[in-house]
Amino acid sequence: MSSLEIPEALITDHHRLPRAGIGELPAAQASRKVSVPRLFVEGLRTAPASSWSVSRVKRVLDVFVASLALIASFPIILVAALIVRLTSSGPSLFRQKRVGRFGKLFTIYKLRSMRVADGQLWSGHTKNRDPRLTVVGAWLRKYKLDELPQLFNVILGDMSLVGPRPKLPGHESIYMPYRPGITGAATLAFRYEEEMMQDIPLRDLEGFYSARIKPVKHELDSEYMAHATFSSDLLMLVRTAIACLLPRRLEDPLSLSKEYRPIPGEIAS
Repeated sequence: MSSLEIPEALITDHHRLPRAGIGELPAAQASRKVSVPRLFVEGLRTAPASSWSVSRVKRVLDVFVASLALIASFPIILVAALIVRLTSSGPSLFRQKRVGRFGKLFTIYKLRSMRVADGQLWSGHTKNRDPRLTVVGAWLRKYKLDELPQLFNVILGDMSLVGPRPKLPGHESIYMPYRPGITGAATLAFRYEEEMMQDIPLRDLEGFYSARIKPVKHELDSEYMAHATFSSDLLMLVRTAIACLLPRRLEDPLSLSKEYRPIPGEIAS
């Protein structure tokens, strides 16, 4: 399988990227590359899923863990929803159509983190210090608390705990044989995506994301799902929890590959 060479900074130091740009990195950073298996030749194509990724056992565990987590986090969701409602106009919950398994559309649930403009909720990609975010919303996003209502999506069967993030209908052209997830390889590797894009003008966000970020995230997720196991999913959940509770303590997502191959490749000097 051929490989895609990308700057190491895109993965390990991607929050610094906007100030230089992928093609304008300092020589010391640009000389260090990460080899990521190329899973497509024309367009984006998904690698075959591992047996675990589409197994009934995974689905049963998803429901069990999500149910316990929803019960435990319900007071947090309730209080956060109340604060969101009292501190800005608009609903507490954000609902939006996303693309799921086999291309089926479903409604995703989040705690609203953005302002309501002209009676409409903002949608699309955001960046650090985005003026569309509310003060409370920025804090919720920092600790990923706005994602907690998606535990309900997992119970409904729309999502899994671990998998690629569900995309908007207009952004998703990939056929997925597995459920999208609350967290995943690309989600963890690009945890500071909003900081990475903070210097990109709002009008250019969608284009920058599609050209620079989406292909890499797709390859990371596709490769992970092709080799995912129970132990790799468990480790992914643990690392995600650590990253949420202790921001900036997980600085090297490529270290995951050394343990269970979610992102094969080595750093070349």
